[in-house]
Amino acid sequence: MTITASMVKELREISGAGMMDCKRALEESNGNMDEAMNLLREKGIAKSAKKESRIAAEGLANIFVDGNKAVILEVNSETDFVSKNQEFINMIDVIGKALLKSDAKSLDDANEVDTEFGKVKDYIIANVAKIGEKLSLRRFEIVSKNDDEVFGAYLHMGGKIAALTVLKGANSEVAKEVSMQAAAMKPQYLNIAEVPSEVLENEKKIQKELAMNEGKPADIAEKMVDGRIKKFYKEICLVEQPFIKDGDVSVADYVAKNGGEVIKMIRYEVGEGMEKRNDNFAEEVMNQVKGN
Repeated sequence: MTITASMVKELREISGAGMMDCKRALEESNGNMDEAMNLLREKGIAKSAKKESRIAAEGLANIFVDGNKAVILEVNSETDFVSKNQEFINMIDVIGKALLKSDAKSLDDANEVDTEFGKVKDYIIANVAKIGEKLSLRRFEIVSKNDDEVFGAYLHMGGKIAALTVLKGANSEVAKEVSMQAAAMKPQYLNIAEVPSEVLENEKKIQKELAMNEGKPADIAEKMVDGRIKKFYKEICLVEQPFIKDGDVSVADYVAKNGGEVIKMIRYEVGEGMEKRNDNFAEEVMNQVKGN
C-alpha cells in the first residue's frame, strides 16, 4: 500500500511521534492506522514523543575511564526522584560505557552509538516508556590522554556535579584533588588564556564603573581595575584559584610542586543553565489519578 503524506501527518498528530517513525510504522502495518499506533506504543516512541515538550533539568552526571580514554556525560530526567532510580542509574552506566568505546563527536553521533540494548536513542526511548518521564542525553565529551598524563575524576553529591581533569606529570591522587577543587569552587575556565576577550572586557567595564561610582577619579579607577581583574581571575580560572587545602598557594603552584601541570578541565553541574520545573506535585498526582 502507498503511504501518503496525509497518512503520516495524521499518525504524527495522534501519536506525537516523529515523521520518520510514523512513516516506518505505517509501512510495517501496511497503512493500518491502529496497528501503526500500536507499533509506536510498543516501541515506546509515542509515549516518549508526547513528553518532549516537558522540562528535564534534573538527572545525573558521571565519568567513565578506561586506560588513556575517559568520557564525562550528563543525562537528564524531569524529577530528582527519578535520578535516584536504579534503572535510571543503570541507563547512564550503559550509555557511558558505550560512548567510551566510541568516537562520537556530537550528540547526533552519540545517539547512533550501539549499546547492548540497541542504539543510544532507542535505549533512551525504551526507558522513557518504562520510567514514565522525559529523559535525555544532554551533553558529553570524550577525552584522550598520553601515557605521561593522568586523569582526575570526581563526582559530588552522587553525581549532581562531575569534574574531569587531565594533568601532565604528577599522579592520580593530585589529579583527583584538582578535580575536587573544580567541583567545589566552580571555575568557569582552566586558565587566563581560556577567558574570552568579551568576558574580560565586560568585567573591566563593570569594575571601572564601580570604582568611579565610589568617587574615584578615572585614572585611579583604571589602576583599581587591574587589581580587581586579578581577583576576578582567581575566581573563574581553576589554576589561578587558591588551593582549597592550602590557601597560601594556587592550584597551579600545588600541582607544580608535585611535578605536574593542569592541561584540561571539564566540569558539569546537572541542569546548569536550564529552565527548572516548578510543578505542584500534589496536583500532578491527582491529575494522574483522574486519568488526565
